[in-house]
Amino acid sequence: MLSTDQIAAYTRDGYLVVPDVVPQDVLDRVRAEYAGLLGDLYAKWDLPEAHSFEDKLITAYRAGRDWFQPMDISLPGDRIAADTPMHFGPAVFEMATHARLLDMVEDLIGPEITSNPIQHVRIKPPATELNADEVRAHITSTDWHQDRAVALEEADQTDMVTVWLAVTDATIENGCLKVQPFNGPQDILPHCPKKQTAIADQFIDEEGAVPLPVPSGCAVLFHPLVPHASLPNTSQGIRWSFDLRFNKSGQPTGRGHFPDFIARSRANPETELHDWKAWRSMWEDARARLAAEPHIDIHRWTSDAPYCA
Repeated sequence: MLSTDQIAAYTRDGYLVVPDVVPQDVLDRVRAEYAGLLGDLYAKWDLPEAHSFEDKLITAYRAGRDWFQPMDISLPGDRIAADTPMHFGPAVFEMATHARLLDMVEDLIGPEITSNPIQHVRIKPPATELNADEVRAHITSTDWHQDRAVALEEADQTDMVTVWLAVTDATIENGCLKVQPFNGPQDILPHCPKKQTAIADQFIDEEGAVPLPVPSGCAVLFHPLVPHASLPNTSQGIRWSFDLRFNKSGQPTGRGHFPDFIARSRANPETELHDWKAWRSMWEDARARLAAEPHIDIHRWTSDAPYCA
């Protein structure tokens, strides 16, 4: 899937943009699945009539209705209840295990691939529509961070790659990603619990940031140590993407209390998961378990650290 030059660029810079990874017909099924999901939610709410997916999202957000968690492909980091909503459907599973996507991952971390549970949908309304106190990175702009630093320390040596997949076109206007490319060896930078968990201010060179506008179906591959963030959505439409993370099988995921699964195995293909309903059941079982007992605190950074003072 990836050429020798592309792999070298990823290793050198810490990221790689790859066009036309997931076909539009696959993304169309994801859009239809989410339109049905939002339609069901909207029908339960006493809200003004709205027809398009975007209009329903924005109208519901204005009214204080939570559509994000029912659409996310993960449980939240805390406050898990027996009825905490989440979404695991056939179209999302098809997208997250697409052969072209796994081919790229295999080129970077090898043929034994686990679907990591640190995965999310990101649907970002226009910044002008957001509440002043909105801090959720999946809805508003994302602060500078490294993916390794927002996982638990158990995964600090794990071979991992994030596949950021654009559902809508991502432009500078609607809040595309930006990255600080590697400039030699890179380690975990100090993070602080600010609006979001974010890299301490003095470690980021905004002038060296590279914006990454990409079309729908394009993927941006991130090394777990490359600093990246997103711009605010200053357009009048939504910006929609998925974060899909993968790690080498047998290594810690950074969320050991959440379920993972074998997405590809050249050595033992019979262990691969191909049933989206089994994927959903794994998360339902995890929800029931975590609602009944304390779970791991995912916050590894404290505000009293020297760089955060």
